[in-house]
Amino acid sequence: MEAGNHTEVSEFLLLGLSEDPELQSLLFGVSLSMYLVTVLGNLLIILAVSSDSRLHTPMYFFLSNLSFVDICFISTTIPKMLVNIQAQSTDISYIGCLAQVCFSTIFAGMDNCLLSVMAYDRFVAICHPLHYMVIMNPRLCGLLLLMSWFIILSVSLIDILLMMQLTFCIGTEIPNFFCELVQVLRVACSDTLINNIFLYVATALLGVFPLTGIIFSYSQIVFSLMRMSSAGGKYKAFSTCGSHLSAVTLFYGTGLGVYLSSAVTHSSQRSSIASVMYTVVTPMLNPFIYSLRNKDVKGALGRLLGSVASSPWWVTGLRT
Repeated sequence: MEAGNHTEVSEFLLLGLSEDPELQSLLFGVSLSMYLVTVLGNLLIILAVSSDSRLHTPMYFFLSNLSFVDICFISTTIPKMLVNIQAQSTDISYIGCLAQVCFSTIFAGMDNCLLSVMAYDRFVAICHPLHYMVIMNPRLCGLLLLMSWFIILSVSLIDILLMMQLTFCIGTEIPNFFCELVQVLRVACSDTLINNIFLYVATALLGVFPLTGIIFSYSQIVFSLMRMSSAGGKYKAFSTCGSHLSAVTLFYGTGLGVYLSSAVTHSSQRSSIASVMYTVVTPMLNPFIYSLRNKDVKGALGRLLGSVASSPWWVTGLRT
């Protein structure tokens, strides 16, 4: 192909979840509903944690940050998809595509780090309960969060700088509903060896290491629970980990499904559906997982909604 056909590319084509015109209205409605549920659910978690002093603990500090990251994660992909469906278009600008790659990498990586830090928090709470507040002090919690952001932002910046060195053909089609890093590298018209090497390194750094930390933390928790003589104590201790374990299983299960489906099958539709699972379904279900399985969060949400219902802002405004 001539050089002029793949230099100064201004836009890409997102093929989306389906090219069937009859399904576009259904996709729009379902996607919009899932987006609103995700944003509302995670926003309620943040408000409940911030408004209830009983939830001002390390565990809920990290949970509120996870909810914030999930809102940002889904907002990176779904709004553009909704705009394209409404406009009956598949275009995304080169800058917009780079932005999606950058932010989706950042927020997916932060999900990894936060789930790992939350596993460490549960390990300290169950295996070293008498020293919990000393170890998980505000300074350490803030440091863990800042370190996570620093690592993720650094990796994402290198990813984008490497991507900017690639060339793409005019009319490049991305078989997904958003610009996913792996898919974008596959459609590049230039050599992607360095990008792929760094991708493997980043995957180990942001995926394998945090997962290893989670497995280690829960192995220690299991050993600690086995040494407990009280059945009630075992149940109470393990129940505090139930929500986190569910979130970990959902995130890593769907994320692994994306890469397995990409490696095993060449079906763009299956890969797109797998991507929906970890970019849309996981952020949507996290608020339900943590609220339905956690009495403290349910209580805080009940008090928050009760206070809002008893004193609506519009009534207050009218009285004023």
